[in-house]
Amino acid sequence: MIKNKKAQGMTEYILIIALVAIMIIAALKFFGGRVKKGFNDASNKISQSVDAGNRGAEDKDFLGDR
Repeated sequence: MIKNKKAQGMTEYILIIALVAIMIIAALKFFGGRVKKGFNDASNKISQSVDAGNRGAEDKDFLGDR
C-alpha cells in the first residue's frame, strides 16, 4: 500500500512538471516575438550609445590632450 502511494505521488509530480512545461512553451510561442523585438531594440540602443561614446573618445579635447 505504501509503495502504491509513492508511485501515485511520483505520477502527480510528473504530470505537474509536464503541465508547467507545456505552459512555458505556449508562453514562449505567444510572447516570443515581443521578447525578441524588445531585446533587439535594447541591443540597438546600446550599440548607438557605444558608437556615440567612441566618437567622443576620438576627440583629443575629450581625452585631455591639448
